[in-house]
Amino acid sequence: MAPVIGSSAVCGVVLLDSQHRALLQHRDDKPGLRAANQWVFPGGHIESGETLEEGARREFREETGYLCDDMKWLLSIYDCFYPGWPSYPLYLFLARYDEKQKVCCFEGQDLRFVSLETGATLPMPNYQKLIWQLAIQVFNSEKECRAGDVSVSVKS
Repeated sequence: MAPVIGSSAVCGVVLLDSQHRALLQHRDDKPGLRAANQWVFPGGHIESGETLEEGARREFREETGYLCDDMKWLLSIYDCFYPGWPSYPLYLFLARYDEKQKVCCFEGQDLRFVSLETGATLPMPNYQKLIWQLAIQVFNSEKECRAGDVSVSVKS
């Protein structure tokens, strides 16, 4: 059984399509909102009693309408990059877009697939671009490492 995490934890999902575009959410521009008006990977706080994967899947579906069937843990960091804001553990998962389900913006100003090049011009947390690059490397490694019944998953 997966460990249950406290409610201070935050999970996000890096959903990549076949062209390595990530699904990004443009957060609301509200006073008192962390990462306000920035583009981020969809996600949110884990509820009491949820595992990381359950919380990430729930938050992602609530914000996008998309059900991530096959998520893989990507990395965990301690988000302490916003002066004046409390730090918290951030857990990120990687998923491949199935090219079938529709995505909808149920939270924030906008939701869209964005290329890394376009993303570099958008306001977003500095660490997010590094996470995105790592996600692309893992995405490519998994594609290249599959042979017959053998599948290799890379976790950095």
